[in-house]
Order: sequence, then C-alpha cells, then structure tokens
Amino acid sequence: MKDFLQALKTQRWDDHRYYHQSRINQTLHFISAISFLVAYVVAFHDPASAALIGWLVSMMTRQTGHFVFEPKGYDEANQATHEYKEAVKVGYNLFRKVILLSIWAACPVLLWFEPTLFGLLDAPANWQGFWHNVGWVWFGIGVGALVFRVLQLTVQQSLAVGVTWVIKILTDPFHDIMLYYKAPFYLLRGQLMDPDPAGVGAQS
Repeated sequence: MKDFLQALKTQRWDDHRYYHQSRINQTLHFISAISFLVAYVVAFHDPASAALIGWLVSMMTRQTGHFVFEPKGYDEANQATHEYKEAVKVGYNLFRKVILLSIWAACPVLLWFEPTLFGLLDAPANWQGFWHNVGWVWFGIGVGALVFRVLQLTVQQSLAVGVTWVIKILTDPFHDIMLYYKAPFYLLRGQLMDPDPAGVGAQS
C-alpha cells in the first residue's frame, strides 16, 4: 500500500508540474473536475447522460486547457522539452488524445447513418433519443479507453503502473478541485502562469 500511494503521488505530481502550468488550464481543470463529479452522480441512474456531461463539458474544458493554453515550448521550470514530456507521459499524451478525440467526434456521425449501431441500441424516436444513444456509445468509449491504456501500460511497464494510473484518472476530479480551486482567483489578479509549477511548496 505504501508503494502504491507513493506511485500515485508521483504520477499526480508529474502530471501537475509538466502539464498544468497555465492558470487558465488550471481553472478549466477546476471547472472540469466539478462537472465530472456531477457526471459521477448521474452515472448511478443514467450512464448515457453522465457520458454526455463528461465528454461535452468535462472533457471539452479539460482538453481545451491542454491543447490551447498550456505552453508547448521548452519547460524551464522542469528543465524538459515538450517532446520529452510527451514521451514519458504515463497516460494519454497529446498524440494519443488526438486519436481518442477523433474517435469520440466520429460517433455522432456514425449514429446519424446507423442510429441503432447495427442493432445494439434502440431506434431513437426523436433528437433526445439520438443523443441518448450517442451518450451510450461515448460511455463505452470512455470505459474502453481506460481499459485499453491499462492493458497497454501493463504490457509496456507493469500491471501496477496501469492500475495506479486508472485510479489516478478516476480520482483526478477530487484531487483537481483541491489543487486548482484558487486558480480562478489568480487569473482575476492577472497571473496567467503558475510562477513555480515545480516548486516543493506546490507539491506539498
């Protein structure tokens, strides 16, 4: 258990210091985390609607922060290139995210032409039914993406790394709220970048 907690702490810290230096990105992650918690609650009685919240609100805000606002140049704080950070990223780096988001975006198009997904879903009676089916497919993609990366990490590194990563992902909303709840206030004061993303004080 001690080794697991240390590995989890390391993955979280590397993710923060490498990929969350922009205060805008941190703020978007704070918003994303709140909406993910809403999706978690909704998932108990309506997984499809939870997936719509998760992908359209939580993931869109989260990935906008990464793709648009997070700097891609040389990381002076951590003395690392963007290419290095992408190479050592445990989870979905930007390249893997492009593939995943492309699959996600293609789903409504597929269901437009094949509304029942080849008989796997009920035929929608209206637009609400159509988007509910989209939600079910997005829910499946979300679960599949987690399982796929765990298996990939197990083959590439170890089962422990994969399990630690998926637990990190599922608990990120709680951690992000604790870590980034002050980010909107820093933004209001005009601070666009975390002045010390790799600092010992931030880690503690």
